[in-house]
Amino acid sequence: MKKILAFAGSNSSTSINHQLITHVTGRITSHEVKVLQLRNFEIPMYSIDLEKERGIPTDIKVLKNLIDEHDALIISVNEHNGTVSAFFKNIIDWLSRLDRSFLTGKRILLMSTSPGARGAAAALEYSKHMFPRFGGKVIESFSFPQFKDNLHENKIQNEVLDMGIEDVLTTFAHEIEN
Repeated sequence: MKKILAFAGSNSSTSINHQLITHVTGRITSHEVKVLQLRNFEIPMYSIDLEKERGIPTDIKVLKNLIDEHDALIISVNEHNGTVSAFFKNIIDWLSRLDRSFLTGKRILLMSTSPGARGAAAALEYSKHMFPRFGGKVIESFSFPQFKDNLHENKIQNEVLDMGIEDVLTTFAHEIEN
């Protein structure tokens, strides 16, 4: 049994990416899963001056330790203006200052969602290219379109999307076992 850490890149209390994380992780029965809400971490906006004055924030060290303690990650990225949110990018910036290779050896299931038809695909693509810079390996990824139309009461309404997620989860689970 592997340990999986899951979180959304959003700081919204009503995050649809967090709701997607909750749905997807609820389908995993063969591994131990811990779901975080990054908005509960106190992390200031990155600045070299702040880093020199105060050092790395304690919550960044806590998050890095949590990442280290897990075998794999499930991350759902939100999209603001065609890229990841400033909130999530800020967390990545701090983590990379603490340890440039903070994702080394981590296998990642990457996903995104939005109310629109593209399902935050631009943020997903950005993240697919960003995570390997820090040592992570994106095993599987998917964009979940039109969140409000396709997920009701924690049930996926579109059968093709539902089967696609099941296939992605099966592949991801198999890959992290090896």
